[in-house]
Formats: sequence, structure tokens, C-alpha cells
Amino acid sequence: MEPLIAPEDIPYLPRGVRLEDDRVRGIRVLQAPERAMQLDAIGDAILSELDGQRSMAAIAHDLATRYQAPEDKIAADIRDFLTGLIERRMVFVKSHQADMDHR
Repeated sequence: MEPLIAPEDIPYLPRGVRLEDDRVRGIRVLQAPERAMQLDAIGDAILSELDGQRSMAAIAHDLATRYQAPEDKIAADIRDFLTGLIERRMVFVKSHQADMDHR
């Protein structure tokens, strides 16, 4: 899987995509128009950090600090997870490249 996000890129949930609690099943869900994705604790932790302001590198640093884990491992996991969601158009990226608004 080709990464669609660089460390300096800023990931965010596009309009119409949101994190929700499924109270009946006791799980967190990423909701998008006509689709939903059940999240595990790792996916929830990553997506809960997307504020549209911080870069993927800053998010990786914060999560690595919080969970006392190697930052390079956390960054790779975040990149792989978000790449799948970018491909599904459930996460967008603000890129520092002038010719792209999001991938």
C-alpha cells in the first residue's frame, strides 16, 4: 500500500464523516455517508487526535508519548491506518504541496 500521507501533512475528517459511539454495541464507529467502520482502541485513539490543525508527525509524537511507545513504530501504524481511510475518502489531508489540497 503506497502511503498517501507524509509526516508534515495534516489529516482531518471531511464534512459528513464523524466519530460516533454505538451505545447498543458499546463500540466506537467512524460514520460516513452510506457506510460505517467499527473501530478498535487503536483506530479510535488515532482518529480522536485528528483536529485539522496538527500534522501526522505531531499526532504520532503525542501518541508515542502518551502510550510510551517508539515514535517511529507509532508513526508507521498511523500512516498505514490513515492511508486506508484516505483511499476510502473517509479522511482527507491538507498537504504542504501547492498543487494538492487533499489526496
